Amino acid sequence: MKRRTVLGLLSAAPAWPLSAEGQQESRGRRLPRIGFVEFAAASVGRQTLVPFREGLRALGYVEGSTIVVESRDARGDVERGHALIDELAALPVDVFVSPGPAASRAIVRKTRIPVVAVALPPGGSEPELFASIARPGGTVTGFSAYGEEMSAKRLELLKEILPTLKTVGVMHNATDPTFSAWGTQTLADARRQGLEPMAFGLAEPSVAAVAESFRKLRDRGATGTAAMIVIRDFMTAGVLDDICRAGAETRIAVVGEYADVSHAGALFSYGADFADLFRRAAGYVDRILKGEKAADLPIQLPTKFEFIVNLKSARALGLVVPPSILGRAEEIIE
Repeated sequence: MKRRTVLGLLSAAPAWPLSAEGQQESRGRRLPRIGFVEFAAASVGRQTLVPFREGLRALGYVEGSTIVVESRDARGDVERGHALIDELAALPVDVFVSPGPAASRAIVRKTRIPVVAVALPPGGSEPELFASIARPGGTVTGFSAYGEEMSAKRLELLKEILPTLKTVGVMHNATDPTFSAWGTQTLADARRQGLEPMAFGLAEPSVAAVAESFRKLRDRGATGTAAMIVIRDFMTAGVLDDICRAGAETRIAVVGEYADVSHAGALFSYGADFADLFRRAAGYVDRILKGEKAADLPIQLPTKFEFIVNLKSARALGLVVPPSILGRAEEIIE
């Protein structure tokens, strides 16, 4: 039987030391260092690092005693993110853990330090990062979070919950080639399913731009006939609360890929289990620290997927979620 979890408020993640230089010096040895730069807000990075640190502990690492995690956040500022990568490379760190393709591209342009990346695109779409899934060939390896079938599946689920659906907005980072491509994929899938798609590319994490996008989508048709699908990356992650707030104000359902979108107030999310990917990333970091090369470690595909339904948001929109949908959900937010 599939598990069902009624979520309450998430407790704050424990504070972790950013550096253990004093401990290292007192013991006369240098601990291996992992660098992490979150291009979105600090809160996003903290959530991401929780499962990664769980993975490290499961492998026997003790932060501050046997390993150091140097974590930084760019607060949505790409230039600041690049400067933070330079800072960590100068320490130096032994391996970077990257939360997505934008950060990974910045790292490989600046340094030859190996990168374990999460949310990599499918093979062949990012030649700057890797040559192939089976043999990356450069300094980047990690885990893909994408699959062409996921976009179509989200639309199918949405039509089951909202049978009057006619228009689908797709909000994505318009400045990043990977997420622009996935926005285009979702728009094409919407057309194939007989829906009218509308593209809403964000050039910056602007609350005003988010609100204007929802107003334009609302003006396209009657209440209950439109929904907004959010392609998550560092830009949209930084304004998730604003996206869900705008959806509630305009009575437009919001749908996303990862759990944090549902937790922020979306109607539902369906996609790879992001936390599981970061736990698995700890294993690749361990192998690189023990001498293996990123070039030889195949990029792995997601093995766990999450379908999370937010009943509170459904009720606010006046929607009744069919039992057939609830029965498939791994988590139900009340």
